Amino acid sequence: MLDASTHEKLTALRLDAMAAAWQEQQRRADHDALTFDERFGLLVDAQWLARENSRLQRALKEARLRLTQASLEAIDHRPTRPIDKVLLRQLATGRWITEHHNVVITGSTGTGKTFIACALAHHACRSGFRALYRRLPRLFEELTLAHADGSYTRLLARLARIDVLVIDDWGLAPLRDQDRRDLLEIFEDRYGARSTILTSQLPVEHWHDHLGEATVADAICDRLLHNAHRIALKGPSRRKENAQLDA
Repeated sequence: MLDASTHEKLTALRLDAMAAAWQEQQRRADHDALTFDERFGLLVDAQWLARENSRLQRALKEARLRLTQASLEAIDHRPTRPIDKVLLRQLATGRWITEHHNVVITGSTGTGKTFIACALAHHACRSGFRALYRRLPRLFEELTLAHADGSYTRLLARLARIDVLVIDDWGLAPLRDQDRRDLLEIFEDRYGARSTILTSQLPVEHWHDHLGEATVADAICDRLLHNAHRIALKGPSRRKENAQLDA
């Protein structure tokens, strides 16, 4: 049985998983055949895994992903839904994050844009990065409130620190002048320093016209698309397919 004094010290050091793993070793006879190094390695693995799980849960809580169960492994690859598998494998390496590239996902409603965006953000959290999900209308609400209560600079600083910012539903509604200026501030802070994922029903070639004011549109599109990996989704709506299967 684990010595009480040692257990107290492990608890004081916040090594609870290691203490629990040691107690489990004491109860299992098959561990007697292991060397000291092997048993110690298992204890370290238990503590490391516990901390990684805790870190991931904190990261996912902060990210507030719309689809919390989305993962790269669960992406639908049926022939009716052609997706560039080579590009997805490249994105799965995480190099696009360390190299501060963006990802642009376009397609009609129901084609799985949000799922892939959340899957990439979830994978980023698993890889040790910070992520944050926002629908663009909700982000504009937060920015408007920040202008009003004096927290605008702090909000921009917070967004600038996020490794992977997911902006969903880009291009759904006309933009105000303030919206354009806010977007330019956000993307200026992130360009070459952080990564952004955008989803949109609007094809990329129409973004400039949607943004409106030519000079600002040039600046925003340049910062978003210069180093962006593009995923164009096609095929029938997943929602309609699922509804037919449930019927």
